[in-house]
Amino acid sequence: MSTLAKVGMVGLSLLLSACMVGPDYHRPDTVVPAQFKHVEGWSMAAPADEQPRGEWWQRYGDAELNALIERLNQSNQTVAQYEAQYRQAFALAQSARGALFPQLTTTVGKTRAGQGTGSSTSSQTVQTTGIRNTYNAALNASWEVDIWGSLRRTLEANTATADASLATLAAMRLSMQSELVQNYLQLRVMDQQKRLLTETVDTYKRVMQMTESQFKRGIVSSADVAAAQTQLKGTEADLVDLVWQRAQLENAIAVLIGEAPANFSLADNGAVPLLPGIPASVPSQLLERRPDVAAAERSVISANASIGVAKAAYYPSLSLSAAGGYRSSTFGDWITLPNRYWSVGPSLAMTLFNGGRNKYAVDSAEATYDASVASYRQTVLTAFREVEDYLVALHTLGEESVLREQATEAARKSLKQFTNQYRVGLISFLDVVTAQTTALNNERTLLTLQQTRLINSVQLVAALGGGWEGLPQK
Repeated sequence: MSTLAKVGMVGLSLLLSACMVGPDYHRPDTVVPAQFKHVEGWSMAAPADEQPRGEWWQRYGDAELNALIERLNQSNQTVAQYEAQYRQAFALAQSARGALFPQLTTTVGKTRAGQGTGSSTSSQTVQTTGIRNTYNAALNASWEVDIWGSLRRTLEANTATADASLATLAAMRLSMQSELVQNYLQLRVMDQQKRLLTETVDTYKRVMQMTESQFKRGIVSSADVAAAQTQLKGTEADLVDLVWQRAQLENAIAVLIGEAPANFSLADNGAVPLLPGIPASVPSQLLERRPDVAAAERSVISANASIGVAKAAYYPSLSLSAAGGYRSSTFGDWITLPNRYWSVGPSLAMTLFNGGRNKYAVDSAEATYDASVASYRQTVLTAFREVEDYLVALHTLGEESVLREQATEAARKSLKQFTNQYRVGLISFLDVVTAQTTALNNERTLLTLQQTRLINSVQLVAALGGGWEGLPQK
C-alpha cells in the first residue's frame, strides 16, 4: 500500500470518528441537598447501581426468611418477566452494534422468464414468445459508512436502553424482595397477636366462669355476667379475624416465591425477627445504588442519543457495495470463467424533500429527551422524600416505642391490682373490664408498633437501593 493511500485511510478514520451529529450526553442538574434532614452525614452523589448490595435481608436474623428470599430469586414470575425484557433489550443493542460492520450475503437461484416479441406487416401482426432460463450465483458485500454517527448514536441509545432495562430488573427484584420481607414480618407479628389473643380468651373464660359462679351465689348481678360475656365474645371475634388476615399474608408469600397458595404454609415459629440496627451515619454512596434512579438516568442517555439519530437524517448516507458471481442461461456451463461477473462502487443518498418529516422527528426526539429529564429529576426527588420519610418514621417510632412499653407495663400492674380488689369485693366488675380492655389494647398497640418499625426498616432498605451493607451495625 502506498504512503498516500495509508494517509488517506488514516484521514478517513479520523473523519468518521469525529463526525457524530447530535448532543453528547451530560447528566441533568438536580436539586441535591447537602445532607438528609433527619440523620447527620447523609448526602447524595452519582448513581452507582452496579455496586453490590449484599443479602440485606439477613440482617433480620431469620433462617426461614433467608430461604424464602432464595426461592423468590429463583422462581418469582414478575422477576422472570423483567429478566426476559432485559434479554430482549440486550439483544437489540447487540443487533445495533452489528450494523457498524460490513454485511455479506450470498444468493443462488434459477429464474425462468418469457417476453413476447412481435412484428407487423401491412396485412397482419406476427407474435413470437422468447423463454429463457437464468442461473445465478453471487456474493454481495455492502457497508454503510457511518459518516454522521447515526449508527453509533443508535447503538448508544440501544445500549442505554438495555442498561435501563437491567436497572429496572434490579428495581423489580428489590421490590419483590422488600414485599416478601414485609409480608413475612407482618405474619410473624400477627402470630404474636394470635398468641396474645388466645391467652386473653383463656383468661376471659376463667373470668366468665368466676363471674357466673358469683352470680349464682348472689354476689354480682346479671349485668356483670353480660359484661364478661361481651368481653369474651368480642375478643374471640378478634381472634377469628386474625385467621383470615394471616391466611392472606401466607398466600401473598406463596405467590411471591412462585408457589400455589394451596401447596404452601408457614407454621408459627414463636419468634419475631429483631429490628436491625440503623447506622447513625451512612455515606452518600448508598442512595446512589437505587436502581430506579439509574434506570431513569439511562433513559435520559437513550433519549439524548436518539436526537443524534434524528439529526443525522438531514445528511447524505454513503454506502459501499460490491458483488460478484456467475450467471448463465444453461446449467452445464454455469460456473465457468466466461460467465463470471462483478460490480463495485459507492452510493450516496440524501433526502431532498419529505414534507418536514426530518424536522419533526428532531422535535419529537428533543421533546422525548425533555420528558425523560423531568422524569429523572422527579425520581431523584422522590428518592430523597422516601428516605427522609422512613428516617423520621423510624426515629419517631423508636421514641414512641419506649413510651408504649411504659404504658403497657403500667396497664399490666393496674389490671393485677383491679383483679385482686374485685375478688375481695372492693370494686365492681365494670372496673375490672375497663382495666382488662386497657391492658389488652396496650399489648396489641405495642405489637402493632413493633410491626410498623420492622416494616419501616424494610422500606428504608429499599429506599436506599438495598441497605447499608458493609457498615457496622449498632
